[in-house]
Amino acid sequence: MQHIRSLAEAQFVRPSVVTIGVFDGVHRGHQYLIQQLVAHAESTGQIPVVLTFYPHPQMVIRGFEPGFYLTLPNDRARLLGELGVDLVVTHPFNDEVRHIRAADFVDRLLTHLNMASLWVGEDFAMGYQREGNVSFLAEQGREKGFELRVVDLMDAGDERVSSTRIRDLLSSGQVREAARLLGRPHFVTGEVIEGARRGHTIGIPTANLDVPPELAVPARGVYAGWMTVGDAEYPAVTNIGLRPTFEGEPVTTVEAHLLDFSGDLYGRQVRLNFVERLREEKKFDGVEALVAQIQQDIRRGRELLAQG
Repeated sequence: MQHIRSLAEAQFVRPSVVTIGVFDGVHRGHQYLIQQLVAHAESTGQIPVVLTFYPHPQMVIRGFEPGFYLTLPNDRARLLGELGVDLVVTHPFNDEVRHIRAADFVDRLLTHLNMASLWVGEDFAMGYQREGNVSFLAEQGREKGFELRVVDLMDAGDERVSSTRIRDLLSSGQVREAARLLGRPHFVTGEVIEGARRGHTIGIPTANLDVPPELAVPARGVYAGWMTVGDAEYPAVTNIGLRPTFEGEPVTTVEAHLLDFSGDLYGRQVRLNFVERLREEKKFDGVEALVAQIQQDIRRGRELLAQG
């Protein structure tokens, strides 16, 4: 899979089959569409291409919103590549792009991607003031010689899935239901940074993740999941919150205790996923009560993760 950051970087000779969208999270609905597109491309000898955008158009139009993205561009491209997509174009979205006329953008797709087929959902629209709706694109296809295919975005289970719905589930800590809609556990990526080292002082060291502020994290609480470090994966119990047992910590933290790991993770890029919420965040009377609860969380997390 090739990942490029501008449509202008592509120059295809072979024809391609293209779909366009944000594809935040690459959830089950997205997967259903992409799998059909890839199968069609393979059967016709065309190149399967996904054109997506960053920043999200809503972030440009409405302004920055913390915790908005389910996936950032590199992880999104990786997930699309795992579905069989040959090229992911993460095109910058800004005011200039926002004002491109739909017919002009179609011309760019034809020029740079040699687009033979464009696959969209029934409510898709692109271009200035969303003028490039399905009927407009159908006419463009007849005029300019490409096929428009309108796809029902229901997934194989006849359920409509949306990134907004998944964000709402994460904001209330429902990570298992979010995983069902995503087709995989929700994850965050970030660098392990040095924290207050309080975990070391109580004998339960944690990896403190520097999660990008635009990336969605679940609601405050304690979660069982897995951390990927390089090619290895370790069970983890993660706390998301303000660490209310200690004073003077106004910033939300993401701290993971790896159950079967010893070593130094500082400076490493890791991926942390969330399988089940164990409990809400709460404040304890003292360190002894906190440690007892963490040990209980670890036991429950280990048992849950062992069940698969």
